[in-house]
Amino acid sequence: MQSTETSFKKQLTLFDSIAIVVGSMIGSGIFIVSADIARVVGSPFYLLLTWFITGILTIIAALSYGELAAMMPKAGGQYVYLKEAYNSLVGFLYGWTLFLVIQTGTIAAVAVAFAKFSGVLVPALSEKNILFEVEGLKISAAQILAIASILVLTIINYRGIKNGRIMQVGFTVTKIIALGGLIILGFIAASGQSFWHANFSDMWSASTTVINKENAVVSIHQIGGIAIFAAIGVAMVGSVFSSDAWNNVTFIAGEIKNPKRNIPLSLFWGVLLVTVFYILANIAYLSLLPLKGSPDSINILGRGIQFAASDRVGVAAVFRIFGDSAAIVMAVLIMISTFGCNNGLILSGARVYYAMAYDGLFFKEVAKLNKFAVPGVALIFQGIWASALCLSGRYNDLLDYVVFAVLIFYILTIAGLFILRVKRPDADRPYRAFGYPVLPALYIVLALALCIDLLIYKPNYTWPGMIIVLLGIPVYFIMKQFSRK
Repeated sequence: MQSTETSFKKQLTLFDSIAIVVGSMIGSGIFIVSADIARVVGSPFYLLLTWFITGILTIIAALSYGELAAMMPKAGGQYVYLKEAYNSLVGFLYGWTLFLVIQTGTIAAVAVAFAKFSGVLVPALSEKNILFEVEGLKISAAQILAIASILVLTIINYRGIKNGRIMQVGFTVTKIIALGGLIILGFIAASGQSFWHANFSDMWSASTTVINKENAVVSIHQIGGIAIFAAIGVAMVGSVFSSDAWNNVTFIAGEIKNPKRNIPLSLFWGVLLVTVFYILANIAYLSLLPLKGSPDSINILGRGIQFAASDRVGVAAVFRIFGDSAAIVMAVLIMISTFGCNNGLILSGARVYYAMAYDGLFFKEVAKLNKFAVPGVALIFQGIWASALCLSGRYNDLLDYVVFAVLIFYILTIAGLFILRVKRPDADRPYRAFGYPVLPALYIVLALALCIDLLIYKPNYTWPGMIIVLLGIPVYFIMKQFSRK
């Protein structure tokens, strides 16, 4: 794809591509969501199994996407695959949801997480520091810092893919070293402790703990049989989102050297590396902390993983290593992790809107590259909307709503693998999906089962997301009308 000014520059190597996969996946989720998973499944074994199943599903999806990426190494990635496998409407609905909520909502959430933990080091930047109020909407210092971080990263990426690449590699390598170091230190600090044995002395006993908005326990239900798999499905909401954004590397295919080889490899190695780190991190948590606890306890061990303060399991685990310095250590780690994560999200997301505009499905100006050979207008649009979501404070709700929609688009994309094998049997496929047709079909079956599970047990996570997607249908026809004019 080209614009009137210039064309994309292929500057990203395999190592850069892996850094984008890893850096975009690891944000703040791994340090938080294990608390909710522990409450839902109530067992160390099933906590690890939830993360393991999520990792296996994500690896299968990545291997399947590899074929599509090698077959169609174009800017826009998943949007292009859906458009080619189905039609432009399906592709647009994905891009619409990506822009409206998935990408921009994630950018907003990650930016605010960065700002919140910056407030640990500089209290004036805390979310509790309300700077002003507009029509009942309170704006905190953390929200302003979040917007500033989005602005800085947007400017850096506006000035060329080289800048974004340097930023991504630097922050990804730093966060991997830091996270790996904490895992190793956690195992060392846990030596001689009894938590691992205590946690797994009754590893098959599962339970679901229901809490209210005040974080008080409402009920505890013992679960068994098929109910355990239903609980794992519900618990996977957190692990799936913590493992999401791996597909972002497909969005920037037009700027990757030898994309037919490097995108499939980066998807596999990047997802595998993150999956291993996530499982090791949870093993470290279980080595340092009891799984079960009480929200009424006044100390970290009494609260356990289930009721870590504000669900910050990572902080509780690091406290067992560094003591009173834990908050500062974890704040620095999450600041590095979230800033690097957002760089990857900002860098890659704009390429989808560029591809949509190039096809006449977004504002025409978005289909232009700036003098630095990047979609500058798309970056600006993305930054403005993500900043608006930061101010709204509703990004977390929106992200909850689209869990179901995200899974549906993953299912549709991998089903598109089968469709394109029929529609284009002679197409050049430098890489063919590993385990085809068994593994892609297994992903579709398991992901559909997860969707059904969410429909039954988490309806608040499903219907709103589908409504957001369906609202894109009239917008699509409006865009087509403007495009014809």
